[in-house]
Amino acid sequence: MVGQVSDAEAFFEQVAEERFVPTAYTRGPWDEHSQHAGPPAALLGRAVQLRPGAREDMRLARITFEIPRPVPLRPLSVATRVIKEGRSVEFVEATLTAESGDEVMRARALRIRTDPGSVPATDDVPAVPSPDASRSEPFFPVPWDVGYHTGMECRFAAGAFLEHGPATCWMRMRVPLVAGEKTLPSDRVLVAADSGNGLSNVLDFGTHVFINPDLTVHLHRYPLGEWVCLDARTDIDADGIGMAEAALHDTRGAIGRSVQSLFVSGRG
Repeated sequence: MVGQVSDAEAFFEQVAEERFVPTAYTRGPWDEHSQHAGPPAALLGRAVQLRPGAREDMRLARITFEIPRPVPLRPLSVATRVIKEGRSVEFVEATLTAESGDEVMRARALRIRTDPGSVPATDDVPAVPSPDASRSEPFFPVPWDVGYHTGMECRFAAGAFLEHGPATCWMRMRVPLVAGEKTLPSDRVLVAADSGNGLSNVLDFGTHVFINPDLTVHLHRYPLGEWVCLDARTDIDADGIGMAEAALHDTRGAIGRSVQSLFVSGRG
């Protein structure tokens, strides 16, 4: 570990039961001292599911993240609590706290009990070209060599980082979420889902600021395999409020949907 950043080949290194140190792979494209929201969101989603006493017969169905401030590239503490639990559903809250004591992200999750084979499955037909049929495209310019943009592999079936408008992009983690730990299927979704606006930007990042203070992900199925696809679009009102939404897929078909609220403003 170097200073406040770990040198592990992962997004985070766990150094205590509820304490995690980020690596350079979490660094976002806008501020060298802040994380992209995807990895810490995935860390909270993981905490919800792996907390002591969590039922194995329940699955994450919806999780909403509130992001009141940038997540610093410094050690973070995770805490969870059960808000309400019943026979078939439970509501769980998880928080991410910086060394300063400031809460930098909060997640509110719904988990639903599974009953395998109890209802007929509706098999999905893949709605987007496969990762193998998609193409790599340059990331928009970032002034540092290592960050979220190098921790993720991206292949576009439509659109590109350097094009405006809707985009369809497959994303795959190049490193695990937590060093030495198995990657959960939900990790793969949550580490990617906050990228919807970045993929489908409709205004120039050089002249406009996009801030998403929240992210909601609904999942009716966990992804199979390493790739997750975001079929994303962004809409913005002239008053500076926008929304980025994405249909989420794996190579078998639809798995859910993500939505981000946006504050949009001119730079300067």
